[in-house]
Amino acid sequence: MTAPIAIIGTGWAGLAAAITLVRAGAPVELFEAAPQPGGRARRARLEGLNLDNGQHLLMGAYTTTLELLRHIEVKEPEVLRRAPLDLVSLRGDGSRLSLSSAYLPAPWHLLAALMTARGLSWREKSQALPGMRRMLQTPPDAQHSVLQWLEDLQQPPRLIQELWIPLCLAVMNTHAEIASARVFFNVLQGAFTGHRSHSDLLVPRADLGSVFPEPAASWLARQGCPLHHNQRVISIGPQAEGMHIQLRQRQSLMAQAVIMATGHAESARLLPDVPSLQPLRDNLASLGTEPICTVYLRYPRQVRLPMPMQGLLGGIGQWVFDRRFSGHPGVMAVVISGNGSHLALDNEALATAVDQELRQHYPQWPAPLWQRVVREKQATFCASVASEALRPGNHTALPGLWLAGDYTDTGLPATLEGAVRSGVECARQILSSA
Repeated sequence: MTAPIAIIGTGWAGLAAAITLVRAGAPVELFEAAPQPGGRARRARLEGLNLDNGQHLLMGAYTTTLELLRHIEVKEPEVLRRAPLDLVSLRGDGSRLSLSSAYLPAPWHLLAALMTARGLSWREKSQALPGMRRMLQTPPDAQHSVLQWLEDLQQPPRLIQELWIPLCLAVMNTHAEIASARVFFNVLQGAFTGHRSHSDLLVPRADLGSVFPEPAASWLARQGCPLHHNQRVISIGPQAEGMHIQLRQRQSLMAQAVIMATGHAESARLLPDVPSLQPLRDNLASLGTEPICTVYLRYPRQVRLPMPMQGLLGGIGQWVFDRRFSGHPGVMAVVISGNGSHLALDNEALATAVDQELRQHYPQWPAPLWQRVVREKQATFCASVASEALRPGNHTALPGLWLAGDYTDTGLPATLEGAVRSGVECARQILSSA
């Protein structure tokens, strides 16, 4: 019997790699330490509700993810609610910044959204327009941070503070002062050039597990692909006949190849102790991590936002999502990306502060019925300027050992699409090398 390709991790990258390999007829076996698939973007059971381990949003530019959904026979409208880009950010003084994309071809729909935006002066719009054209056409210097780039493009200070910096934090989970301008450019290119539908917002109709991880696991099982959950891998080592994998339960197996589809810190831990892998281990250790906090607040069912999400300016919370669009009326999810002073607050104090901010904008809202905080201390890699030279490719210096994950050199930050692209590309490289 042919030894399988072992995939460690059933997050979005590992599942994407498995689907690609299985569709090509390769034998695959998956191992996951957690009891369910999804990795850091999975279902979380909180207060009797199926919510998420952290709030995520997909976009129309997630073309690889959407293609993979079709491969596993998941219909997009059944799991995702698609809507044109409509950004509203609430200021502390009661005013707001509002941009709505026009029904024009890309990138004119973004430029039209700027020129028709509410909450900016005509002078600010006129000042921003030339730089926005360059923003979508000319890649920035690889050594520039997002903030440097925006200032070079002569974007108005208010637009930087109220639009670009919040977007940078949302998609890169890294503060604009250190975030890579080149990676942010790639995100903007994907969302605002090509087809205008690439800037659409795709809101999950239920929890994230039901969008991709669980349908993917079910599809793989139907193809006869074994998935082992609650199975932590202790070590990996090369042997003459392939890669040896040691599991916590004292079981072991041989694989023809191994894909480590875990976070970069866990991947560094699992790397075999061979000299050729030391530069990779050093780079992974240097990537760094960034946290994400998601504050869930349950209000009475009638409490709602006028749209799926809104930005929050000048406070602790950055974005608020109305979970009624995902099946839970009255539940709000407030996202706080990156490092900040909020990390010093305990869960009760953080949730209380976020609730107060929401009720400043919506004073008619009653007190929440309950509140929960989900903290991912190592949610993503730090997408800094320095990190771009540290991100590895899918292959390693050890034959038979491969990497898949959003931290690999995809050109994207730590997004669901980045994870899926990495998994698909890793599988394709394995197939082409066979």
